[in-house]
Amino acid sequence: MRSNRMAASALMAGGILVLTTACAVGTGGADDSGAEYDAEAELTGELSVMGFGGVDEVATTRMDLAKEALGEVEVSVAEGELDLQQFLSAAATGDPPDLIYANRDQIGSLAARGAIVPLERCIEGEGIDTGMFVESAIEQVTLDGQVYGIPEFNVVQVTMANADLLEQAGLELSDVDGSDWEAVTAANEALTKSDGGKLSVIGYDSKLPEFFPLWAKANGVDLISEDGREAKLDDPGAVEALEWAVGIYDAQGGFGDVKAYRDSADFFGEGNQFATDVLGAMPMEQWYINVLGDVSPDAPMAFTTVKDRQGEPIAFSSGSAWAIPAGAANPEAACRWARVMTAVDSWEAAAQARVDLREEEGKPFTGLLTGNAEADELIRGMVTSGGEPWDTAVASTYEANEHTFALPASPADAEFESAMQDAVNSVLSGEAEPADALAEAQQTAQKALDDAWAEMEQSQEEG
Repeated sequence: MRSNRMAASALMAGGILVLTTACAVGTGGADDSGAEYDAEAELTGELSVMGFGGVDEVATTRMDLAKEALGEVEVSVAEGELDLQQFLSAAATGDPPDLIYANRDQIGSLAARGAIVPLERCIEGEGIDTGMFVESAIEQVTLDGQVYGIPEFNVVQVTMANADLLEQAGLELSDVDGSDWEAVTAANEALTKSDGGKLSVIGYDSKLPEFFPLWAKANGVDLISEDGREAKLDDPGAVEALEWAVGIYDAQGGFGDVKAYRDSADFFGEGNQFATDVLGAMPMEQWYINVLGDVSPDAPMAFTTVKDRQGEPIAFSSGSAWAIPAGAANPEAACRWARVMTAVDSWEAAAQARVDLREEEGKPFTGLLTGNAEADELIRGMVTSGGEPWDTAVASTYEANEHTFALPASPADAEFESAMQDAVNSVLSGEAEPADALAEAQQTAQKALDDAWAEMEQSQEEG
């Protein structure tokens, strides 16, 4: 996933992408406004879908319903994660797929460059209630007041800890939930162990570089303004957050030592860090709860939400979205597919399929975070008990899902993320100090934002 985003960032930031199929966003042209979409049109022909990977019973149940809703339309799904370079090349040559499944943090850049169209007519024509989606999810696919994606799934973080290691160190979950950074620092030192100068137990993993936005927000900082125009990477609170999160690694011998040790673990197997007592605690995406429950159900686990410095639950939201490329041959079928795949009834059917499978396997159903708040509430009532600590893990997941934030969409999504990640990585590698790295990233990101917004607004005027 990371490599594809970086490849797209290089293409878009380098200015070498030329789209011949659409005007820029917001110009009112036929392609950019979604005027090609006709709610009354009879669904015929073919529908080509790109980027929908990880097909399981949750996906196939909804796909069957979507295909049924499309009638005689022949559906072709290219399974596997979206190859952004392939998609952008297809868009530039005028032969895009009809529908793509993209990461939500890619939507702003794709929209600004005319690669995907706003969905106003699609949403109106299919009767899609955008108010039913998780707020942070719909905001992440909304650029300059226009919606460019239909959200699907939501990923959040939960604090996961080895209860035995906490008890042995005389610690509580509250010491590692993020609400008190001094307490986390002290807990990290108490939990960390070395054998002959070599790290043997990771005390706490602050999960850099990917969770830097989480720690900045926990410290009261939005790394980009709500309108997506102003970078705030050099905010003193962001600098403080990076200094603290990097300090967690420094206390254990440095990021290199921690990363090498955690990468050597059997992360998806029964020899994972928690089961083998070599990790004290970390924030981690909720899907890992199922991994642990399946491969190491007897591991001494403890769960709670991640907290901000005021003690309130917090989660950095991510996920995917359906988007219709400019120049799509069958936008009507694409919109119908996106609507059915994210409808409450479809999610309910998919959840039931997962419930049935888990019952056959003798395992509990831990729920789904769909990106659709109404569906989430319904599915939560279908959750089955797995006993403790797994029931607490599920409760923490749903609580976290009610306290999410995301980086808002901007026409320089890719460039902003690249500048941010490069800054964090330079600090982790010892090449720069946090304040210097973020100051440089601020200049790079702000220029990218200014240029992208100016280019988009000029295109609107010319369109």
